[in-house]
Amino acid sequence: MATLTQKQTAVAPAWTRVLATSNDYAATVSRLALGAMILPHGMQKALGLFGGYGFAGTMQFFTQTMHIPAPFAALAIAAEFLGGLGLITGLFGRVAAFGVGFTMLMAALTVHLPNGFFMNWFGNQKGEGVEFFILAIGLAVAVMIKGSGALSLDRLVANKE
Repeated sequence: MATLTQKQTAVAPAWTRVLATSNDYAATVSRLALGAMILPHGMQKALGLFGGYGFAGTMQFFTQTMHIPAPFAALAIAAEFLGGLGLITGLFGRVAAFGVGFTMLMAALTVHLPNGFFMNWFGNQKGEGVEFFILAIGLAVAVMIKGSGALSLDRLVANKE
């Protein structure tokens, strides 16, 4: 089992504690679901795939239209793209989940909260509500608590210690 004991935790390097995870398949499902959801969004923003604007276009939109400072805009793009890759592979899953969860929280609070709770299923409101973001944040918190779980690079690396 890759979970560290109290004694090991006290002396283990911080990155070892970040990687530590058990052979938990519920954590794996949470990690993969969150990664499968966010990676295509990150690919839109970073690479211009799936109809996205790519890095330059997304940075321009974030900084000029939404007035997000450039460092935070770049971090949001990185959280979605690199975080999605990290979640899919299970490498630094807790860090990736934190980045994705924080990005989802900021999007929910700054853009979607004024549109209410519900998603715009019927096109009769100005934009999307926050219900989707609650689910994404919940999955991110689960991964931050449990780690990457079974079938992850975190587990593979942590077991080598």
